[in-house]
Amino acid sequence: MSLGEWIRPRFLDLAMRQLDELRAPTVGLAQGDVLEIGFGTGLNLAHYGPAVKSLVALEPNVTAEYPPTQARIAAAAFPVERARLRADSSLPFDAGRFDFVVSTWTLCSIPDLETAFAELRRVLRPAGRFVFLEHGRADAERTARWQDRLNPLWVRIADGCNMNRPVDRLVEAGGFRLAELVRFRHKGPGVLAAMYRGVAERVA
Repeated sequence: MSLGEWIRPRFLDLAMRQLDELRAPTVGLAQGDVLEIGFGTGLNLAHYGPAVKSLVALEPNVTAEYPPTQARIAAAAFPVERARLRADSSLPFDAGRFDFVVSTWTLCSIPDLETAFAELRRVLRPAGRFVFLEHGRADAERTARWQDRLNPLWVRIADGCNMNRPVDRLVEAGGFRLAELVRFRHKGPGVLAAMYRGVAERVA
């Protein structure tokens, strides 16, 4: 394991633990067979409810050997299958395999959202739901302009993360209908604090 592979999950875990208070209202909605994209170090696992039967966790980065990730998987009340895959790759799952797809702070960094959404629609059953919690483009015009100015640099230093994506519009353009959407400002710098919490249904 390289030094970068050792550092990455530790830094990711430390940074993303600061958002733990926001997870439960989104992650807790999932039921049945679940696909989580951007699994990271498994911080969502503690927030899934008893109605989850199984979880397939997509994570392209190296986190599997990080001891806290292993401990969180071992403590889960349902089986967890990990796959080192990107959401915008060709997913090796049958059509309609999953009841829910969960994404938390992941859509910002997927390079090919069109392909990712097409695959998520394919593997989600017709009555299934896509639930998400993401940061993105701010409502305030002044903040949004700063996001546009800073984003080229931010993408380079933050491992492909985009701070200015209009998450609601992208989800709808990806073939989903928004059943619920809540916009709110979390703590921290305004350019990173605009949050989108939503529930979407697959458009037939």
